[in-house]
Amino acid sequence: MVTINGSQTATLKATAKEIRRQIVVSLAAAGSGHLGGSLGLADVFTVLYFNQLYHDPETPLWPSRDRLILSIGHVAPVFYATLAEAGYFPKEELTTLRKLGSRLQGHPGRDHGLPGIELSAGSLGQGLSVAVGMALAAKMDKQEWKVYSIHGDGELQEGSIWEAAMSASHHKIDNLVAIIDRNHVQIDGQVSDVMEIEPLAEKWNAFGWQVFECNGNDIDQLIEAFEEAGKIVDKPSVIIANTLMGKGIKSIENDYRWHGKVPSPDQVEDFLKQIEKGS
Repeated sequence: MVTINGSQTATLKATAKEIRRQIVVSLAAAGSGHLGGSLGLADVFTVLYFNQLYHDPETPLWPSRDRLILSIGHVAPVFYATLAEAGYFPKEELTTLRKLGSRLQGHPGRDHGLPGIELSAGSLGQGLSVAVGMALAAKMDKQEWKVYSIHGDGELQEGSIWEAAMSASHHKIDNLVAIIDRNHVQIDGQVSDVMEIEPLAEKWNAFGWQVFECNGNDIDQLIEAFEEAGKIVDKPSVIIANTLMGKGIKSIENDYRWHGKVPSPDQVEDFLKQIEKGS
């Protein structure tokens, strides 16, 4: 972790833009996958891997590394693009996404041979329980590494999330930070129409968590939220990151129909241009 100045913020923004570009390219090559949420989380992943996490691409299983648990495995494209950008594997491999025999399957899997994967993700609602277990193990072993888990707001409709949340606060797991991708949409439409989860901040607070809210597409706000979360003692922290699904491509932003849709060959060129023009 480093203190950020203006030039570093610009570098991180450029990294997020490159990650978005790679997401589009890899999904176009695959012909299937989840675009909207992946684009929306590019800034979160950028801050995590290039500012926040203690990790080493040269030694992926470094015992003192921080652990990143991706509970919403369907946004694997942003995870893969970030790992490649960080140097875990060659960027050229991104175009093998979802191909037979590829290490980059539709959901991350530890048994696929790709470095940097801590959890085989698939069924929603399970990641927080795994993160709680890891964080508790670290405290029991008197280790200093932390656990970060990423969740979708629609995923919070799963009851297992709240069982894990209750357990984390009970055990005072202050080495755990959960990040909620609060983009207000899921595969079937608006989260509020499928099953309302508000008042969200109050719910987490009632379950004993320290709550932070920020613009999840703003690098500086994300860094500040992570820094504040790192100061919390005797309770877990959750960052509600308000994002735009499809962020970076104005023509699809906040459109739930792009949750699991990929661009046509004609759209790819336009989408890449929109990303390049974005801030």
